[in-house]
Amino acid sequence: MKIIKPDVEFITPIDGATILKRLEQCGRVCYKSEAKITDTSAPAFVAGIIKRGHEAVLEHCSFTVKFICDRGVSHEIVRHWLAAYCQESTRYCNYSKDRFGNEITVIKPCFLEPDSRAYDYWRDACEGVEIRYFDMLNCGCTPQEARSVLPNSLKTEVVMTADIREWRHFLKLRCSPAAHPQMREVALILLEKVHALIPVCFDDIWEEYHEQG
Repeated sequence: MKIIKPDVEFITPIDGATILKRLEQCGRVCYKSEAKITDTSAPAFVAGIIKRGHEAVLEHCSFTVKFICDRGVSHEIVRHWLAAYCQESTRYCNYSKDRFGNEITVIKPCFLEPDSRAYDYWRDACEGVEIRYFDMLNCGCTPQEARSVLPNSLKTEVVMTADIREWRHFLKLRCSPAAHPQMREVALILLEKVHALIPVCFDDIWEEYHEQG
């Protein structure tokens, strides 16, 4: 059994400057102020529409990320319905095969200390599940049948595509201290990365939450 930490990867190459210019080009149609577009006007324009709550303009640009998280977190991610998803399927993935390293992979809970009794209980439980999962496969069960014993901690990969307005909504909810600790852990990873690429679109959320991470 392999234990890993969660992560977020970008599938869409993101050019922040290009995105801001496209948002400005779209947004200025509302005011017929295209003549004000310059080589440096986009950041201030986009910051202004966000400040005024005119976030419909942000729907004109989208990007795609891959979450590497546990199954429990994935159930929360896909509740955001203004998005498109693809997810690693336990019906068709047979973790006893070579391409999966002949083992299951689980996500380390961020709220458990590795030297604690609770962590030992969690690890032992996952190891026991791995044994029984392989036992079921070995006695003729299909992967979709054997998956019934797999834990919420099982690693999964979820590809999500959404526009920038929905990503802002996602991050506002999931970076909050009220979110589940593991959901928040993944959301803060995304916030840190996306803010570095398109800071203007996420400055306000980053300033509110990054220091709390």
